[in-house]
Amino acid sequence: MIRLPGGLNTDLCDTHAKMTRRDLLRVGGSSILGLSLGQMLRLNAQTPATAPARHGGPGWGKAKSVIMVYLQGGPSHIDLWDPKENVPDKIRSAFKPIPTRIPGVNFTEIIPQLAKVNDKFTMIRSMSYTPNGLFNHTAAIYQIMTGYTTDKVSPSGQLEPPNAKDFPNFGSNIVRLKPVDQPMLPFVMLPRPLQESNVVGKGGTAGFLGKAYDPYTLYPEGDDLDMAKLERIRTDDLKLPQEVFAQRLERRARLRESIDAAMPDIEKATASYNLDEYYQRALSLIVSGRAREAFALASEGEKLRDRYGRNTFGQSLLLARRLVEAGTRVVEVIWPKVANSDNHSWDHHQGLTERMKDKSGPMLDQGLSALFEDLDQRGLLSDTLVVALGEFGRSPERGVSTSGNNNSADGRDHWPYCYTALLAGAGIRRGYVHGESDKTASAPKSDPVHPTELLATIYHAFGIDPETIVYNHLNQPRELVKAKAVTKLFA
Repeated sequence: MIRLPGGLNTDLCDTHAKMTRRDLLRVGGSSILGLSLGQMLRLNAQTPATAPARHGGPGWGKAKSVIMVYLQGGPSHIDLWDPKENVPDKIRSAFKPIPTRIPGVNFTEIIPQLAKVNDKFTMIRSMSYTPNGLFNHTAAIYQIMTGYTTDKVSPSGQLEPPNAKDFPNFGSNIVRLKPVDQPMLPFVMLPRPLQESNVVGKGGTAGFLGKAYDPYTLYPEGDDLDMAKLERIRTDDLKLPQEVFAQRLERRARLRESIDAAMPDIEKATASYNLDEYYQRALSLIVSGRAREAFALASEGEKLRDRYGRNTFGQSLLLARRLVEAGTRVVEVIWPKVANSDNHSWDHHQGLTERMKDKSGPMLDQGLSALFEDLDQRGLLSDTLVVALGEFGRSPERGVSTSGNNNSADGRDHWPYCYTALLAGAGIRRGYVHGESDKTASAPKSDPVHPTELLATIYHAFGIDPETIVYNHLNQPRELVKAKAVTKLFA
């Protein structure tokens, strides 16, 4: 009789913790020959028995993948895609309005390339919410990424660091409920973590779902001003060690199959766990090289790489396209500058005109317009959902304090009461403007959309009922998000 002693993670110091996705994918020693990666894939394939059967409506189940372009820092909607005329100078954007492909809809002059492709996406000009307490970046990031708010904040108003009790990032929920069916990384986050000051990664983990559903994080070395760091991508944990080659692994897999076939009792006992299936999926991910090939930006043509922009943001978007093309379910591209900082950060408390015109604006315009065009030309917009937004907008009036920050005469403070989001692909209407802001872009004039409703819309696009029940660390039932999808956004 053969015994297989021990339980999951009993060899870890923290027996309650699960291994990270990067730990599970790290190839070396005996882990590649065991079931660690297979266990992760098996966990990713499990779906809760309490998932509702309700479904249907416009856009239901159209998405196979999603690219979240997260403009952390809070870009100014008035200075990008919702400029206002006939308003006081302290409200009016310093940038001139320009026409777009949609008659009667203007952008500002700093995003001319996006103005040429806005017939490919929907704009929600009425994103809005009233914050619970001080509205800082961390709390706002947590809400849009998880659909929930938290009461635990530090004296500065920031949230506590990430922990295993957090609500899951929407991407973790998606890959759990809609696991990938090919040898590819399910969920990738790049090129830096979500961050405000020293609170790093809040809202960016699987939280109480367990670390098996954490994103594979691709954070190249280099600071936020290093525009070439994606040239130094390292994916050593997706490579075979030099002493182990594919044929050798496959022979060992066949040997394992022979042993299983010769021991019907064990085979019968483990049949319900589909060990062979998940072992093969783990092996395929490493041996096939599909993930490594997706990260090979150098294989793209120089002209296309130039079109996206030779900077961290542009190349991250190109990499996102390559990942979804290879089968990744969820890609989150985080704006490559920490939320509350200077230079090309969107947190424009001062120096807005110069910074948006020369730094953040051109990068956004070039990279995001290229992504829309590239996905459309390849036919990927039919089942790839693209979402682009920040955690809030900026105050209509310059030089005033709305969140306790100091603002110069050429700066705008945080403003969650009205801002803009972009959506495209997977059945989303083309050239559509949903909602409208008032005369000064201070509040929605019609059809307000809460961030949780946007998350519900993302789940809906994947054929996932937003009210699907998940169980937290205390085994308490919780909805994915307490909101309804905005089905008017779909054609």
